[in-house]
Amino acid sequence: MKISTRGRYALRVMIDMAEHYGGEYIPLKDVADRQGISQKYLESITSDLSKAGVLEGQHGKGGGYKLKREPESYTVGEILRITEGDLAPVTCLEKSAKACSFSGDCRTLSMWKDFYALINDFFDGITVSSLMKKRTDGNDYVI
Repeated sequence: MKISTRGRYALRVMIDMAEHYGGEYIPLKDVADRQGISQKYLESITSDLSKAGVLEGQHGKGGGYKLKREPESYTVGEILRITEGDLAPVTCLEKSAKACSFSGDCRTLSMWKDFYALINDFFDGITVSSLMKKRTDGNDYVI
């Protein structure tokens, strides 16, 4: 499993929105400028986040996007599943996968299931608000 630029940028958008959280709509241009990401690319990401009920968008003067919930209620896992899809490390564990004819004899299946649980537990244990805190061990954002 590899997290794409789309997933990483979605996290950056969510962190930026959380840092500027206050009930007002935030123009996407402002987020794009602060994050150094193309506004056009962000439009695609925020559209997906909006459709998933994570962001609320408004067009026109005074428009933009805002969080629909408190920043601490969003997890990294939620955001990554919206932008990346299933976080399964192997195809046979994906939600849309057909039953594998080897699953009864597969000696690695339980290992993959355990790893999948670790991935989900790890990302679901990190909130967007926890990523807002300044860190001293590297960059503030995953790039």
